[in-house]
Amino acid sequence: MKLLIGAFVVGMALWGLTAAAQQPAHALFGKHRFPSSSNPGSFGSYARGCLAGGLELRETSDGWQAMRLSRNRNWGHPEMIAFIERLSVRAREIGWPRLYVGDIGQPRGGPMKSGHRSHQIGLDVDMWLRKPIERELSRKEREQIGSYNVVARNGIGLNDNWSAEHHQLIRAASEDPAVARIFVNAAIKRGMCLAEKGANG
Repeated sequence: MKLLIGAFVVGMALWGLTAAAQQPAHALFGKHRFPSSSNPGSFGSYARGCLAGGLELRETSDGWQAMRLSRNRNWGHPEMIAFIERLSVRAREIGWPRLYVGDIGQPRGGPMKSGHRSHQIGLDVDMWLRKPIERELSRKEREQIGSYNVVARNGIGLNDNWSAEHHQLIRAASEDPAVARIFVNAAIKRGMCLAEKGANG
């Protein structure tokens, strides 16, 4: 599984010679509002694939809120949904009220009309670095607010938006056995490595 912490930034169908085959792939995948009824499966690669039997991440729970609901990209492989549930528990243990969850994937995966090249097989997710507030956000708020920039203007260090809780949250994600990789800005990686080194003498 790949976890994309981007704001913290985790067989192919054969269409045949039909009119549908002349449409761009993002249009074919993007028109589906619901997943296939088949058994769960991720096919292809993160940037070239599709998702069968995807599960929808609930819009709201005690542990998270899905953001940008108008995109309908809160669908993933059951393993990804289970990971988000596990991470939400760890988040609350470190004092992070809940997770703001960005894109996972479309109901049937595949390429998107805008945004990511990845997120096609339901096994990567964007976790926002904006610390959530206690109350539930409205659908309008989830469309309007964005994540925080935690990188200093020089591009090397971290700014005042960064906190020890950010460090603990990313570390918790990295310790989950299902996670294969985490993508963060190089400044975040550098800052976390220096902090870990300092903590261990």
